[in-house]
Amino acid sequence: MNYHQGQPVVTRGAALDQAQAVMILIHGRGASAESILTLVPEIDQPGFAYLAPQAAGDTWYPYRFLEPVERNEPYLSSALSVLSGLVEQLRGRGFSSEQIMLLGFSQGACLVAEWAARNPDYYGGVMILSGGLIGDKVSVKPGSLAGTPIFLGCSDIDGHIPQSRVEESAEILRQMGGDVTMRLYRGMGHTINQDEIDSVRRAMTVVVRNQNK
Repeated sequence: MNYHQGQPVVTRGAALDQAQAVMILIHGRGASAESILTLVPEIDQPGFAYLAPQAAGDTWYPYRFLEPVERNEPYLSSALSVLSGLVEQLRGRGFSSEQIMLLGFSQGACLVAEWAARNPDYYGGVMILSGGLIGDKVSVKPGSLAGTPIFLGCSDIDGHIPQSRVEESAEILRQMGGDVTMRLYRGMGHTINQDEIDSVRRAMTVVVRNQNK
């Protein structure tokens, strides 16, 4: 079922034929591509293009990310294939994996984490903001993330994302070879804070610097 295919992809930043790097941004449940792109003015770096796909019905999959994977099918597979399609398009335009970053918030962060684990490679960065790996049970998957910078940030009392799943996800991604930074923020709401924004910006700076070597 191609549930999410054919939805718009909203762009910001540099044109792809001029960009040094690309960030794919994935919105949360009940949100939109336009809403996740409101982050761009806060994180924007010269040389970056930004792509934000839109979920059909504003939701990537219907049930909680902690449910058995099968319960969220076929929507989950359709959502993951949207990311795969975007990455393949970028590779077809000459971007290497290390020039590609992924960022997601909430349901979008869960989708980004799951996609990276299922498609391991060395990426410019994987920014997981209030999210974790998907499913009632999670485990190390085949392949290596080869030192990919991975950032997980979340409240320690988030009503949607249990602290235990953030910690479990960080450990699995670390075992898969990711260079993982995890930060739990005491008493924070289900939101994105300045430390997370600063962490994203630092990772982006490294990607551009590496392209200019």
